[in-house]
Amino acid sequence: MDAIVLGGGLMGTASAFFLARRGIRVTLIERGRIGAGATVASFGNIRRSGRHLAQLPLAARSLAIWNQAETLLGRDVEFRPTGHLRLIFDIDSLNDMRAYAEAARAQGLSLEELAPAELRTRFPGLGPDAIAASFSPRDGSANPRLISPAFADAAARAGASVVEEAPVSDIRTTNAGFEVDTAKGTFRAATLLNCAGAWGRAVAARFGEDVPLETWGPQMAVTEPLPHRIAPVVGVWSRAHGPYLRQVERGNVVFGGAVDRVRVDAEPGFASPDPARLPAQVAAVLKLVPALANVAVIRQWSGCEGYVADALPVMGASGTTPGLFHAFGFCGHGFQLGPGVGAAMAELIATGQCETPLEDFAITRFAA
Repeated sequence: MDAIVLGGGLMGTASAFFLARRGIRVTLIERGRIGAGATVASFGNIRRSGRHLAQLPLAARSLAIWNQAETLLGRDVEFRPTGHLRLIFDIDSLNDMRAYAEAARAQGLSLEELAPAELRTRFPGLGPDAIAASFSPRDGSANPRLISPAFADAAARAGASVVEEAPVSDIRTTNAGFEVDTAKGTFRAATLLNCAGAWGRAVAARFGEDVPLETWGPQMAVTEPLPHRIAPVVGVWSRAHGPYLRQVERGNVVFGGAVDRVRVDAEPGFASPDPARLPAQVAAVLKLVPALANVAVIRQWSGCEGYVADALPVMGASGTTPGLFHAFGFCGHGFQLGPGVGAAMAELIATGQCETPLEDFAITRFAA
């Protein structure tokens, strides 16, 4: 069997790696540079708490791979299972957390509920006004700049062909499968996997499958380096788009959330941050860590992410075209899922079935 994977972000590179490990001849095609799209704009959060319950089996599969990433890929991608702390500031959010924790327990996710005194003892200086928190000790973070190149290099060592800076101009079905015309030539394979991220909708539409997907860019920023004091990833239980942050080992604090995302056009395919929104974002972050009040913000950035209308990704086989598969539209929270997505899609393509339930993510849910 041979396969073409479209898209060189985390989903595409992980899929290429796991397909190659299964002995499938793989060509990975990326319109720009490997990992330079949504992946590199990511916060780097490896979070299970708060996910749609249907995603938790996939998240569990992915977490197991994150724990093996350095061995699998032959390099450190800075995965650190430092835990994920979510602060709670009101009773409604506390009730939401408790209901979610009860439902998630059946899917193997156990959240610790921290009362104010325990929160102050274990995580001093974080959320002084919080009335409670949840803590997921096995979650954490990794470096978005390292992970896609690491998977791509490992895929190449396993036999995959990696083609960068190759925008796609046409895709055709043939008696033997698919032909993909790119700036680097025409490629052919029996199987096509659409991991094109924000451009995944356009690829699916070529085969009569429309997905209600919009493209938005996150508003991200990072501070100057500081003494390392914040071990876990920190977020908020909130029905609004709350702030989140983490401190990297060098000492910089990366943060995002709390303000509206930026609209992205398909070309050039990435958003620019809006400096006018930074004060509101900083104010929200200071509620989590007041000690950051006099720290310098040294850089802002954005990117391009695909958001599906029902906030669930598109994963699985095409409903119209044999040999076509999709894995895109992860709605800004795909970083944790990426390795699991690659393993699941490789299993599905190679065997025709998948041990991880994917039915809720089928593209056929939009067929009507």
